[in-house]
Amino acid sequence: MELVEIKQELTMMAKRLADFRGSLDLEVKQERIAELDEKMSDPIFWDDQQKAQEVINESNALKEQVENYLSLQERFDDLDVSYQLVKEEPDSEMEKELEVGVKALSNDLNEYELTLLLSEPYDKNNALLELHPGAGGTESQDWAQMLLRMYTRWAERKGFKVETLDYLPGDEAGVKSVTLLIKGHNAYGYLKAEKGVHRLVRISPFDASGRRHTSFVSCEIMPELPDDIEITISPEELKVDTYRASGAGGQHINTTDSAIRITHVPTNTVVTCQTERSQIKNRERAMKMLQAKLFQLKLDEQKAELDEIRGEQKEIGWGSQIRSYVFHPYSLVKDHRTNHEVGNTSAVMDGDLDPFIDAYLRSQIRS
Repeated sequence: MELVEIKQELTMMAKRLADFRGSLDLEVKQERIAELDEKMSDPIFWDDQQKAQEVINESNALKEQVENYLSLQERFDDLDVSYQLVKEEPDSEMEKELEVGVKALSNDLNEYELTLLLSEPYDKNNALLELHPGAGGTESQDWAQMLLRMYTRWAERKGFKVETLDYLPGDEAGVKSVTLLIKGHNAYGYLKAEKGVHRLVRISPFDASGRRHTSFVSCEIMPELPDDIEITISPEELKVDTYRASGAGGQHINTTDSAIRITHVPTNTVVTCQTERSQIKNRERAMKMLQAKLFQLKLDEQKAELDEIRGEQKEIGWGSQIRSYVFHPYSLVKDHRTNHEVGNTSAVMDGDLDPFIDAYLRSQIRS
């Protein structure tokens, strides 16, 4: 970068930081933090532990947002001073350091901006992710296994913890269905961008004739609900089945009927859990998953009503895929909602999903 380009970048950064400060209502947030700190110093603060934890969570979230902004502003100020020094007394070594610092701050501003976009009520929650192969047997089940690896790798990159709540292996390869709990700050906010049908085009490794196949997998994303939110479910509406856990084998597979399948009859919503050895614990987890699914159904219904009012009509079905992954005759991953595309399919399948998530979240804000 030339010095004039560095100056242009710094000017844009100054504007972005000013915009962040305005959208944050920084002074208001700092006042709120002071109020919460005062509450936490009250001798009776811990008398109601649930409310106390809510106060602590709010305080921590606000402090993180404000402190991160102030850190970015401080780094910008240091770079601006360095720019003035290099401008007055040219120094090639200092100019290189300045360029590196500007690029690093630009990336961090993009990351910070993305966290500001995650402002909906449940964005900060953990996420429940389900994969369901479409028609096609082994081919689509193998595609589900590939997506499972992709999301696991993405979560690891983000520093999130992944728990497998349910896993039904495919007949020959892959998986028939899988449910993951992805734990981490903003996990649902990021992963809601992945909800929909994912389409794969490739030469099938299961076809002796080497023909090209198209496979589909549906990805469902739901927020894990906090304990203080309850979805009323009547026991009469539930059908509960127990069965023996399945999986890759070994010591972790139960020899008793501890796995649970719960069907919510009015909506035909089905959840399964086999991660725990105890049937009681599996039932508790399954009920939480069911609550999350019914809550998501409610959110989807509200969104559908709004779309109808706005005159938006979206086809639901295997033809309405959100993203295509083409391995043959060329390499391309394209998101059909944002038109963002990447030619490096290997990187995407190795968990490099942030550019797609970023593009989707920004498109939602613009719309």
